[in-house]
Amino acid sequence: MVEDALRRAVAEFVGAFALIFIGAGSIVTANSIHDPSLIGVAIAHGVTIAVMVSALGHVSGGHFNPAITVGFLITRRIKPALAVLYWLSQFGGAALAALLVRDLLPRASSEAVHLGVPALGGGVDASAGFALEAIFTFFLVWVVFATAVDPRGTFKSIAGLAIGLTITIDILFGGPLTGAAMNPARAFGPQLVGSHWSHAWVWYAGPVLGAAVAAALYELLYLRPAKPEPVGAADSGVIEPRAGEPA
Repeated sequence: MVEDALRRAVAEFVGAFALIFIGAGSIVTANSIHDPSLIGVAIAHGVTIAVMVSALGHVSGGHFNPAITVGFLITRRIKPALAVLYWLSQFGGAALAALLVRDLLPRASSEAVHLGVPALGGGVDASAGFALEAIFTFFLVWVVFATAVDPRGTFKSIAGLAIGLTITIDILFGGPLTGAAMNPARAFGPQLVGSHWSHAWVWYAGPVLGAAVAAALYELLYLRPAKPEPVGAADSGVIEPRAGEPA
């Protein structure tokens, strides 16, 4: 059990590390080449998650996101102790990734974009940012449950692609508004390393709320087994078979 938990934790560490290293690094690089478009940044985040979920999903489930782990926890699809281990791995991978982005890339470029830390755009206040992050994360976790969790999911064999594309479309819309982090670890790494904590709660409370609602709703609507038909006397409309008789 301990060995299995360690393997899962390492997978979560690597996946979260990759997301923050490539995601935040793509923002720094885009700034250094004066590329104002969102396309490269959105694709970098989405493809990284698509690749990592495809590569490591069979090991840990491919969460790489504390909010997704919250969704699994409240639907009882992960034990609390393992969820805590996942969170430690995800936040740890994020912190190391942000540290390396700061130290390996040109300092001027990384400082210009605050290590790619998500931030509120012009005209977006904290309450609106909270709601937007919750909605973006709802979409993400809804797709995770529909593809990677639901055994009937049409795209189960390529769930990573659907999950990565969801991140891409969320960033294409929400990048200028909130950064469209959808992931407390994505915010935590650059915030910790760069000491950028302005309105930090937005990128923790919003994703956790969105993930919890999406997970609980999908579980309730589509994954809980239907209640068995009541059985009783003939006048009830359902005749209960006697012992030994076929149902």
